[in-house]
Amino acid sequence: MLGDTNEKTRLTASYKGRFASGNVHLHERTPNAAESTITTHKNTPNKPEKALNTPKKSGETSENTLKTPEVPLNTLENTLNASNKPKSPLNAQPSKKRLDYVKYTGGSDNPFLLKKYAYRITQNIKNSIIGSLKDDPVAKQYIPQNAELAITPEESADPIGDDVHTPVKGIVHRYPDRVLFKPVNVCAVYCRYCFRREKVGPGAEMLTDAQRDTALEYISNHTEIWEVILTGGDPLVLSPKQLGKIIAALNTIDHVRVIRIHTRVPIADPKRVTPALLEALKTDKPIYLVAHINHAQEITRDVRYFITALINQNIMVLSQSVLLKGVNDNPQTLETLFRELITLRIKPYYLHHPDLAPGTSHFRLSIDEGQAILKALQGRVSGICLPTYMLDIPGGHGKVPLTPCYLKELENGTYSVKNYKGESFTYPPKGKYDNG
Repeated sequence: MLGDTNEKTRLTASYKGRFASGNVHLHERTPNAAESTITTHKNTPNKPEKALNTPKKSGETSENTLKTPEVPLNTLENTLNASNKPKSPLNAQPSKKRLDYVKYTGGSDNPFLLKKYAYRITQNIKNSIIGSLKDDPVAKQYIPQNAELAITPEESADPIGDDVHTPVKGIVHRYPDRVLFKPVNVCAVYCRYCFRREKVGPGAEMLTDAQRDTALEYISNHTEIWEVILTGGDPLVLSPKQLGKIIAALNTIDHVRVIRIHTRVPIADPKRVTPALLEALKTDKPIYLVAHINHAQEITRDVRYFITALINQNIMVLSQSVLLKGVNDNPQTLETLFRELITLRIKPYYLHHPDLAPGTSHFRLSIDEGQAILKALQGRVSGICLPTYMLDIPGGHGKVPLTPCYLKELENGTYSVKNYKGESFTYPPKGKYDNG
């Protein structure tokens, strides 16, 4: 069980030992190739990594301990200045060492598959994998497999209909009061179930300065836009300077009252949360950061540390997850995840039903199965732990909640209501003096 510290430590040590004994080293990180004209954090040579004020030695608390550290910003800055700098996620092709890792974890190195759908995994994600593609919920999210080559008729390269709501490049205006702003189409890691998997990856372009200015002009000219959601790709792979320019520009638009950022970085590559990035996120407007996470096993020591740094800067952190077969499709796994997030001061926001992206049918389960899982969680965990179960209607028609229904209309304005135990009650109940 994930909560068993000794078992988690044993499995982690065993798995890392197997890597150390072979030709692939779990802790080795390959320098990235230069990629087109996209500017991101620059690579630096490896340096000895200093501890993040958390124990590492045998017998001390493991990396998945439930305790959330307090992180003063000056401590964070000193740690980051002494440790490895974040590295660019923009690889033209996976290296041989990375392909060796794919094969070792039971994945596919099919050249056609890797050319069609981008692959990249970070050291932090490797550290959270304690098994193989066959049995590890984190490996299943990131390691390529041949099942992705099976395309079903209902799948689409644009499953949620971004294209039909794109007035200018980089903007998706689906709802009246908010827009998506996509400044970059690359990510720190590539999820195997991504609904934009046909549009992101190495070689995907970042907006030019002119395109970015046009997108910002569109936002400025549409006074109904109350919220701007930075997404992509992943906006936090931008350099702090580039991200800061975008945040500063949005800060000058009076009718934009809220900035939201959708990102995998705090989970997949948390050391990108540098003091420079935190400085770039400073603004007069409230910023909500929505971190994508699907399993509690992804919450490593570094994730806890750098999430705390974000929260300590008064950035509200929410989470969104995808309900995935073989990863988190049971009440126990989601209960553990949602409780862990709340203890980290992260509010679970959305639980997405998987989208109809190409080659993702092996991740999908039925809506009935999803609702049954949510029903099992109702009453079992605190209401603050529960996200909204959502479906993005294919074709660009928007999101709708898939909240299980506990109500059945009877007659004369009465209803039958079921509680979390499955017990039925009449509402409103008959009064004491009801002659009926």
